[in-house]
Amino acid sequence: MKRILVLEDGSWYEGEAFGADTYTIGELVFNTSMTGYQEILTDPSYCGQIVMLTYPLIGNYGINRDDNESMKPSCFGLVIKDLCMFPSNFRSRIDLDAYLCENGIPGICGVDTRAITKAIREKGTMKACFCDRVEEIESLVEKLQETDFLHDQVSRVSTKSVYPIPGRGKLVVVMDFGVKLSILRELAKRDCDVIVVPYNTSAKQVLSYHPDGVLLSNGPGDPSDLPEVIEQVKILIDHTAVFGICLGCQLMSLACGAKTYRLRFGHRGANHPVKDLLTGKVEITAQNHGFAVDVKSLEYTDLVMSHQALNDGSCEGVRHMSRPCFAVQYHPEADAGPEDSRYLFDRFMEMMEGEK
Repeated sequence: MKRILVLEDGSWYEGEAFGADTYTIGELVFNTSMTGYQEILTDPSYCGQIVMLTYPLIGNYGINRDDNESMKPSCFGLVIKDLCMFPSNFRSRIDLDAYLCENGIPGICGVDTRAITKAIREKGTMKACFCDRVEEIESLVEKLQETDFLHDQVSRVSTKSVYPIPGRGKLVVVMDFGVKLSILRELAKRDCDVIVVPYNTSAKQVLSYHPDGVLLSNGPGDPSDLPEVIEQVKILIDHTAVFGICLGCQLMSLACGAKTYRLRFGHRGANHPVKDLLTGKVEITAQNHGFAVDVKSLEYTDLVMSHQALNDGSCEGVRHMSRPCFAVQYHPEADAGPEDSRYLFDRFMEMMEGEK
């Protein structure tokens, strides 16, 4: 069956339908990773977005029970070049088409992903949606242009209740803005006693657990949509060790008086070079973010830039000059991706020990 991908600039691409038949307007973004489509689909940070994978062959190793980053995918659609209908992997439980049908996510294959990627790089991120007939395109373009980006993604993906992950080590409270399971696994590997709380939990409640540290997780959307969270992060910075990842980095920066901005087409992939400005070491990192911290805005804050993207010079990490707090814009847990940056969890452990 035919399916059409329509962009808000009026361009459209016809391909083959797979997955579910339920369509929702989303932000069209591209990811350059060669593997890890299951981790990408189940990353809560993609809530509200239609994900396009630039690597051409997708689905060849199926879907398994081990590589999920959340209980179910949160993205609004998938765009790929070639779909493999017969996966070959001993762990595979289900093929990609059936998995998307099972979770109500539409997909399109057989389109020129290279051309679409070029369009996004030139024009910037655009809203998009699927339709079934050419006759629907004109009205859909009008709707896309009239529709604003979502502003409630974090509330959609955050846990609704507090839950523990018992351990015998440091007590870490994770503020869940859309946390990946790999982050929780990295804390568990270090025997942390973890308490995961909803995104809108007050600083007073977080501190009532007497944590050794707080982790501000990754998550979707614009950090400026969370003013109430920013106020709570201000309090936490003054009272405990804090480690921020991705959205957590942006929230920490805003809490300290810096500014954020929307990137032209975001950073999404598993091969982004980042330089540690303290050591001079370059790490190859996994990334997924559409916003960044304004480097110039750090000048009059208590933060300094600690890591910098070598591709475009944007801020990839900050550290506090007087408090045991730091954050990175990329994903140190890295699933799926390079493991260069997992040492940052050890740095967090050392920081909590020093604060104690």
